[in-house]
Amino acid sequence: MPTLEKPNVPETPTADETLRVEREKTNENLRVEREKTDLALSDTQEAVEEDADRIVRLARETADAVLETAREKADEQLAHSARFSVDDTISEERAIEDQALDLERATADETLDRERKEEARAIKKLLPLEREATDRTLLTERARSDDALANRDDFLGMVCHDLRDLLNGIMMSSALLCEKATESKEGERITKSGDQIQRYAARMNRLIGDLIDVASIDAGKLSFTTDLADSAGLVKEAVEVFQSAAKAKGLVLDAALAGDECEARFDHDRMLQVLANLITNAIKFTPTGGTVRVRREYEGDTARFCVSDTGAGIPADMLEAIFQRFWQVGKNDRRGLGLGLYISKCIVEAHGGKIWAESTPGRGSRFFFTVPLEQS
Repeated sequence: MPTLEKPNVPETPTADETLRVEREKTNENLRVEREKTDLALSDTQEAVEEDADRIVRLARETADAVLETAREKADEQLAHSARFSVDDTISEERAIEDQALDLERATADETLDRERKEEARAIKKLLPLEREATDRTLLTERARSDDALANRDDFLGMVCHDLRDLLNGIMMSSALLCEKATESKEGERITKSGDQIQRYAARMNRLIGDLIDVASIDAGKLSFTTDLADSAGLVKEAVEVFQSAAKAKGLVLDAALAGDECEARFDHDRMLQVLANLITNAIKFTPTGGTVRVRREYEGDTARFCVSDTGAGIPADMLEAIFQRFWQVGKNDRRGLGLGLYISKCIVEAHGGKIWAESTPGRGSRFFFTVPLEQS
């Protein structure tokens, strides 16, 4: 069997992994912001203390200068009036005054330094308490968010199952009306309306099925059972199912099976669902006169499937985004919920395979996925 080159396709995280990554980013951002806050607070405190010290220093220098000037004037007046120099007694008194002033200033400096240290310790104790309260609030909000999501998914699952039961009843009633319709014109109108109801109901049933699958994926309960299966038969069945839809749009839908048949291990219904999603999209976005081809080939120890079309193609910057949930071709595109490719990706990866897309705008698109072969 030929070995084909497979592109390096990044795996898209699940909803739980995405939530975990987002929360890790939130925690990291919070940590970084707290570090910045600590640094800014420290810088601010240092700047305030430097400003205060400078103001005190300038005030003391000014006071010293005023005192020195006053003493010089006093000495000059005393010497002029008494006709003698300042005696030792005055010098000693001034020295005592200077010493007392220095002691008073040292005491003030010591008191200020002690107050600053106490304030810094108080802030250091207060910040962790506030941050601990913030962390507790964040954990509580996350727990509430998780509970709300779980309740939403459970509710969605129950509603979808109930809607599907009601929808099946509508489809059965419509089928009975069509069977009982006469061959008259009125009977033809009834049959035509019944067929429309069947088509609309089938589409609604697919949408409901997608919602159920998404709820199962989020809950980690996507059900599938792998077994040895016929990959060629899978391709032929998928092409046969959509042959009428392709012809109705004027498209050619065919299959190409390369290599001798090898046993692959997969859930037949789930892989048929993947092919159905890919073929449906290919038919939807391929203009009349185009071609949709389903190909199966072998690549090492995997079977590789490819659904190609001759549509408008997909821009390179969207080739990964199209596998995200609720992704739409455009804001006004209402041809689906945008879940088909997301569900297909989850199914393929649950089988241990990969799925990716290649496209050249104006020359169509190719969607690939792989499933493991049975090891002999």
